[in-house]
Amino acid sequence: MATAYITHPDCLRHDMGEGHPECPDRLHAVNDSMRASGMLDLVHCLEAPMASAAELKRVHRPEYVDLIFANAPSEGYLQLDPDTAMNPFSMNAALRAAGAGVAAVDRVMSGEVQNAFCAVRPCGHHATRARSMGFCIFNNIGVAAAHALVAHGLERVAVIDFDVHHGNGTEDMFDADEWSERVMMASFFQHPFYPYSGSDTRAPNMVNVPLAQGSDGKAARKAVLERWLPALDDWAPQMILISAGFDAHREDLLGGLALVEADYAWITRELMQVADRHAGGRVVSMLEGGYNLSALGRSAVAHVRALTGN
Repeated sequence: MATAYITHPDCLRHDMGEGHPECPDRLHAVNDSMRASGMLDLVHCLEAPMASAAELKRVHRPEYVDLIFANAPSEGYLQLDPDTAMNPFSMNAALRAAGAGVAAVDRVMSGEVQNAFCAVRPCGHHATRARSMGFCIFNNIGVAAAHALVAHGLERVAVIDFDVHHGNGTEDMFDADEWSERVMMASFFQHPFYPYSGSDTRAPNMVNVPLAQGSDGKAARKAVLERWLPALDDWAPQMILISAGFDAHREDLLGGLALVEADYAWITRELMQVADRHAGGRVVSMLEGGYNLSALGRSAVAHVRALTGN
């Protein structure tokens, strides 16, 4: 079964200003590394469609979605929070990023592909139900998870997040009563660190593992083996969705963890085994952080290579 690789040129046109770490070069690094490694010959390449407002409103408050649509700039920049801005191309990029997850879920559920990786930006896991933050406009993984539940009738899905930053926006969406019996979230992240959340979570569907600065792949693998895997097997998800941030890499100076490519490949294979046991192998992964361009490209290749089974 094939692995889908979903992206779109619109995602390269979103720009938040000179010197911003979440820049178009990030996606160039991923695409170039995939091409140079030969991985593009092993995946099914697709262009991301645009998500609809209705798909966004499954997880975002309608007034927030309407506000973004109404105020998207036609020139210059619109500052959404101290870290997050929109240029005239950001709206299309954000809709493509969320739409990629919707398309990935559709392709996986149809059986056309076994799993998918969405190489998109802006990232999404800090966007809450009602606000943008942390470089994120819409919560791409949240939109994809809700689509799997609502459009395809799945009863339970799991969202896995291994970005160096806690996915506070995703947690904000899915610790709510309407979702708490259908979505489990498991993550590890550096703590204390932006966005300074996740360490005191009490919701039973949230499995958060804070890691101290300097923690390496051994600590991350321990979190997976001791915390994630037992919880995932108890949950028995019918699809696994991954917020794949690669800024926990030891070369990424925007974080303080010390993972390497082999750790991302190992985590991916472990999650695929869970998906094989409970979900017919169905996995949808979406790019989040990663700001050292070389480490980002190499890590994304390792992750997608594991998804393809190579």
